Amino acid sequence: MKKVLLLSGSPRPNGNCAQVIEECAKVIRRCGLEAEIYSLAGKKVESCTACYRCKDEGFCVLEDGLDELIEKIRDADGFIVASPVYFGTARGDVMSALQRIGMVSMATDNFLSWKVGGPIAIARRGGHTATIQEMLMFFFINGMIVPGSTYWNMAFGKQPGEVLNDVEGMNTIRLFAENVADLIKKIA
Repeated sequence: MKKVLLLSGSPRPNGNCAQVIEECAKVIRRCGLEAEIYSLAGKKVESCTACYRCKDEGFCVLEDGLDELIEKIRDADGFIVASPVYFGTARGDVMSALQRIGMVSMATDNFLSWKVGGPIAIARRGGHTATIQEMLMFFFINGMIVPGSTYWNMAFGKQPGEVLNDVEGMNTIRLFAENVADLIKKIA
């Protein structure tokens, strides 16, 4: 069965990012695909050191558990990433994870190429667009396919659960998740 891996980049296990990712997973499952959620909550993701040992080893040598996520992405057909906005950009852990995932992909077998997915940004007030653009660079440089929606994949909310009150944002994100699933089925 085709599968989408969804990454919740929030340090809050039940925060707005987790709730948005859960909504995406529901849509993907309704479309007939498997959806697996991976959360960065409680994890300490180190930044890439550009040691390039992944080229020889085939995996990242930093021992913080990110290789588990990398293997899950290898086995998936799609990859969606949701990040909270911190000071106008994606959370540092999210970008550290994406940079290391991209480095391992490029240094090994380009496993990210042709996977379908994209970024989602969640914030109280602003910084969504810059965050989406920042994360899009990861998807594009790795040869991934990013479908659109009716607007950018962003939603507003501060306290856990507030994001679900952003009707337009959530509808945009649900359609994006549906487009990811449909595109994966069409490519297959």
